[in-house]
Amino acid sequence: MRDAILSLNTGSSSIKFGVYDVGEAGEPATAARGAIRTDRTPRLVVRSVEGASLVDREVGREDVSDAIDALVNWVEQEFGKRRLIGCGHRIVHGGTVFSDPVLLSPPTVDALEKMAPLAPLHQPRSIAPVHAMAELRPRLRQVGCFDTAFHRTIEPPAGCYALPRAYEERGIRRFGFHGLSYEYIASYLAQEGKADQRTVVAHLGNGASLCAMRHGHSLDTTMGFSALDGLVMGTRCGTIDPGILLYLLQHDGMTPDKLQDLLYQNSGLLGVSGISGDMRDLEQSKDPHAREAVELFVFRAAREIAALASTLGGLDCLVFTAGIGEHSATVRWGICDRLRWLGISIDDAGNQRHDPIVSNPTSSVEVRIIPTDEEIVIARHWLAVIGQF
Repeated sequence: MRDAILSLNTGSSSIKFGVYDVGEAGEPATAARGAIRTDRTPRLVVRSVEGASLVDREVGREDVSDAIDALVNWVEQEFGKRRLIGCGHRIVHGGTVFSDPVLLSPPTVDALEKMAPLAPLHQPRSIAPVHAMAELRPRLRQVGCFDTAFHRTIEPPAGCYALPRAYEERGIRRFGFHGLSYEYIASYLAQEGKADQRTVVAHLGNGASLCAMRHGHSLDTTMGFSALDGLVMGTRCGTIDPGILLYLLQHDGMTPDKLQDLLYQNSGLLGVSGISGDMRDLEQSKDPHAREAVELFVFRAAREIAALASTLGGLDCLVFTAGIGEHSATVRWGICDRLRWLGISIDDAGNQRHDPIVSNPTSSVEVRIIPTDEEIVIARHWLAVIGQF
């Protein structure tokens, strides 16, 4: 009987997961990966390490508990001789309180639920599987890993807003997100001997952000107090003139709830194109509004990369990761073309093939594609936390 850890990475429409065997070496070994679709009738999809399909079936009602119960039963009863000893979770917001992974006790979960106003759509979703697992396996040790934690190294002035100091004392500051993804990229670059490079990582997916890092530490990022800030995203607006928000509230009769829905669910690529928030749909469309949405996404990403290069005092390496970053040659080319003045030159053929390095040998900046792996970071943190007890 092999001991296994389950890593749950909860997003807006799915829960990505990894199953990891725990050996004597201390490094979790990937046994299977997959996702639970949660936007419609829950569906469990599992793949082997080699990519072969192991499971693809519906798993009950529109209830996250049913889906997680089906996943746990599959791990323990169908997937060889495995005993589930723990579960790690991606928790979107740790606020100013949680800067390291923690064992999820009832008081801790209660404190995290009170942070829901900091991430109103994301925080409740990331905590729901914690409750589900606690009901299904009350004795299972669960660990929370925070998307904000990697950015705790950001110092003033990069971490500040130009508001009265009393607001900063209340916790209104730039937190940053996608930290588990950036932590994985930082560890990958360290293994490659590239940790000292001035690096901007572009985590481009339905949610999108950038991180300026060096020596494995975050120095600046595009998301701030909330996951709305920074780049254009699938359905989120990114950076916006605060005057627009005041206008909508004061003169357009918009309620706070409707404004929240506009900014989180109906803006970004979806809002500009009027077609879809999925980059794949827009790249295939001949509608001029789709092209305009893609161009705006590229423009804003390139502009913010240049800004983070300023924070770093130069740029040695640009990394693309996450769904769009890893798979859209069009977006990568468009961003790099706008940054030619930085000395970036990419190989068109290599970019189309999604090569690990897509820059030309003559490029002043190395441009890489590194698939992110947030789930293994969660598994590593689970082992580190439980090792303390």
